Amino acid sequence: MVHSTVRTKLIIDLGIVRPTLTVLPPSREELQQDSATLVCLASGGFPSAWSLGWKVGGSSSSSGVSRSLEVLGRDGHYSWSSTLSLTADQWKKAGSVSCEASLNGQSPVTQTLDPDRCSE
Repeated sequence: MVHSTVRTKLIIDLGIVRPTLTVLPPSREELQQDSATLVCLASGGFPSAWSLGWKVGGSSSSSGVSRSLEVLGRDGHYSWSSTLSLTADQWKKAGSVSCEASLNGQSPVTQTLDPDRCSE
């Protein structure tokens, strides 16, 4: 006798949920090695199509950027991250560094760091 298992996938329409952004500055130790890696953590967003971008001194930056795969949480929302690699000099002279989450048709979510306000 052959038994078949029927699996039902329940899809709940969550609508669009804006992620919460947290930007982590480079460590003091890293800056002493003349590099500066910033991490942008996006959490609680839906759908997973939100894209993360960086602005350095108000201008978009795509070099030195990498993005993790999104992780689906038990609550049906996604989390992911992006890193931006700069030299210590670029970081100190940036004026501001922003992480921006964007999705077509939605106003972006932005979190900004001011290098002068971050302790070294």
